[in-house]
Amino acid sequence: MQAFFQGSFVDFADAKVSVMTHGLNYGTGVIEGIRGYWNEDDEQMYLFRAREHFVRLRQSAKILRMAIPHTDDELVDIACQVVRSGDFQEDVYVRPLVYKAAQQIGLSMIKPTANGPALIDDEITMFAVPFGPYLDVEKPIRCTVASWRRINDNMIPARGKVAGLYVNSSVAKTEAVEAGFDEAIMLTEDGHVSEGTGENVFLVRDGVLVTPSVSDDILEGVTRRTIIQIARDELQIDTIERSVDRTELYIADELFLVGTGAQISPVREVDGRVLGDGGIGPVTRALQDLYFDIVRGGNARYRSWCAPVYPVPAAQT
Repeated sequence: MQAFFQGSFVDFADAKVSVMTHGLNYGTGVIEGIRGYWNEDDEQMYLFRAREHFVRLRQSAKILRMAIPHTDDELVDIACQVVRSGDFQEDVYVRPLVYKAAQQIGLSMIKPTANGPALIDDEITMFAVPFGPYLDVEKPIRCTVASWRRINDNMIPARGKVAGLYVNSSVAKTEAVEAGFDEAIMLTEDGHVSEGTGENVFLVRDGVLVTPSVSDDILEGVTRRTIIQIARDELQIDTIERSVDRTELYIADELFLVGTGAQISPVREVDGRVLGDGGIGPVTRALQDLYFDIVRGGNARYRSWCAPVYPVPAAQT
């Protein structure tokens, strides 16, 4: 199994950074997560919406003033190659990471040069690992509203998938698990619903989907965008993007969390308030059925979202 590291493919065990690396010490990096789905019938691995993930990686990098010296097509090819190197025949997770690679102590991302101050150097790495469900998708989970507030975009850029930002999610997730819950839902500083620790939030109310707006310090999720589209195009269900109050979580007809890791995870209860009959609601179930068919390449309408990893026989091209 190989990783892409410092511009070439190396054995996974050799992809190492110094303990002085700026990105390690100060969280100055941006990440993505891309799922690969194994289709047994096709004997094929499909990377789901890889291009869209790399577009977002580039946007996150721009916020931290990083440069990515590869086109989106090249990044998709690199992702496919790291998966092929492991000869995986099971679901995988691909992790791209762009980080400040300077070996220096000091917070600034600027270094002195003979021609004046300049940004310290960036590196990109990518690897793949086997990855099953992150949250239960067959049994509704139990959530709590975290005591930790979601980071504000003017503190750490919430719109970017910034490595150091995830301390915010880690403390909230840990708090929830220690209290006996599966996941935490975080509020903005002004008390509106933002997102889970690694997922976007959707409510079903009176036959429509409701999800926090992009101005509520959410990560603009690729899965979030997917759900909005397939709900509209396949189920004729509209999505309202707006601020959501905490108590709306308690009275929702259905509630589910979405993300690359979480996929579509139904929620049974929030802070002890059971939603509906406590099972998977009809809208959530319909979206799950659509989503899992799409990501494994089973729906021709959305096949362009699925990048095949292994060589495609000529008869199928």
